[in-house]
Amino acid sequence: MAARGPVGMLAAMPPTPPPTPDPGEPRIRDRGDACPGALRLHSADDGRLARLRLPGGRLTSRQVEMLADAAETLGDGRLSITSRGNAELRGLADDCGAELAALLDEAGLLPSPTHERVRNIVASPASGLDGLGAADVQLWACELDAHLRSAPWAAALSGRFLFVLDDGRGDVAGLGGDVTLVAVRGGEAELHVGGRAVRLASSDAPGAALAVAGGFLAAARKAGTGAWRVRELPEGYAVDVAESGVTARPVAAPELPQGPPLSPGVLGPAALSVLAPLGRLTAAQLRALLPAEEVRLTPWRGVVVAGAGADRLPALDAAGLITRPDSPWAGVTACTGRPGCAKSLADVRADAGRLGAGDVDHPVEHTAAPVLPVHFSGCERRCGHPHGAWTDVLATAGGDYLVDGVPTPRTALPGAVTAARTTR
Repeated sequence: MAARGPVGMLAAMPPTPPPTPDPGEPRIRDRGDACPGALRLHSADDGRLARLRLPGGRLTSRQVEMLADAAETLGDGRLSITSRGNAELRGLADDCGAELAALLDEAGLLPSPTHERVRNIVASPASGLDGLGAADVQLWACELDAHLRSAPWAAALSGRFLFVLDDGRGDVAGLGGDVTLVAVRGGEAELHVGGRAVRLASSDAPGAALAVAGGFLAAARKAGTGAWRVRELPEGYAVDVAESGVTARPVAAPELPQGPPLSPGVLGPAALSVLAPLGRLTAAQLRALLPAEEVRLTPWRGVVVAGAGADRLPALDAAGLITRPDSPWAGVTACTGRPGCAKSLADVRADAGRLGAGDVDHPVEHTAAPVLPVHFSGCERRCGHPHGAWTDVLATAGGDYLVDGVPTPRTALPGAVTAARTTR
């Protein structure tokens, strides 16, 4: 993992791996997106799935307790963390929708039934906790969420449209946001959309992000292609920031900051960072995060626990959470795979688990060299893969895998994956 330096002076990241096949999304769409939500449950092979949007990944202690209870009583006993820092409940019964909605509403996790799928806001998870960053963008996340929910037209955004709020350290700026805000020293912000950027006052940033989202909807209507994301707009239909009503000055050479994700361990004087093995937390692990002033789910399938000190790390480690950056589980993720997904060609979570647990015949070697994240995919859609540089492990119909495109027998995965993660 690249070393963290002062804000704006971050070490270079490893090169991006070879391009993966396009997932096949059409450029012209004649339907709305089918993203699951808290009210629109998705049918999977392991039962219904509910996806809960959590702006900034934030949860109160009461909400953590409620989700642990819901996972046990309505689902498969686990909470999945998505690559946007949202939460998923799986293994839900067909008839549990009304009961789940009532629980979420009571816990304050369903503040707007009409807008619940468009509250896609990723923010630097440690912002305001560790003394780094140019501003506390978690405050932006709260304000932007309020703007979203109060704008009736915003409900027309796709459930895939993404706002990214980076506090200047560069940890989330590269996550592919449709609208990206970056905090800048001196009380300013940069707003990035479609490869262009403008500079504006920090206090205006959340409102400007919403206005630009409205500009996207206007451009999408003109184009008539049914675009869900900014990158899907055809040539000649770019989002016009000025026409969106945003007062700002253009940035001549826009560049997003680049920095590493959070590592497991201590964050500042009173916060901790841990990772969930393969992105899933049992109900017991959720409860082990408490007490906390606040819990924040991260895009790296981890958790920031605010109001906790280093003395809590042993208990969190004993609960099965990843508390050290040199853990063999760190950076290992996988899609749902079999048996939960009908499209998957393998039980990729079990195979990824061999790597995380440390295969006795192919032990994971810890070196001082940067180690890339690795993602196991059951099919070519590569659901939930990391952004930036990562090692691609893809299941094939014959039962073996491709590791960064190289055919690899299933039995040789641990050694091949470990080598691929450290030799770029």
